[in-house]
Amino acid sequence: MTPKIQALTKAGSAIAVAASLLVAGQAFAADTTLTKNQEEGKSIAFNKSEGNCLACHKMADGAQPGNIGPALIAMKIRYPNKQELFDVVWDPRKKFGSGVIMPPFGDHKILTKEQIEKVVDYLYTL
Repeated sequence: MTPKIQALTKAGSAIAVAASLLVAGQAFAADTTLTKNQEEGKSIAFNKSEGNCLACHKMADGAQPGNIGPALIAMKIRYPNKQELFDVVWDPRKKFGSGVIMPPFGDHKILTKEQIEKVVDYLYTL
């Protein structure tokens, strides 16, 4: 094959892979239906007087997110153990140290245990 044909073949393969991922992502997004607890967790996470996660994190469906904290994506992959994610929201200092900016939502009684469980249920959909 000539270099030009090789380049075109690689480009075509990359486009095919990208298109497949896009279609798969759209199918996954269309299939996402939140449970009652997940909906309540989303509401808490987005509410400025409760979780206010958007002040620091980019999240799906979030308008005007902050960029101090990491984007909240692929949470099941990042935290395969759901309890570990709960523990981070409860008190991130235990995992990240005392210099962490994220408030300890549970330890400082900003959110209740039940509210954090709902937020974690929602975050697991991201």
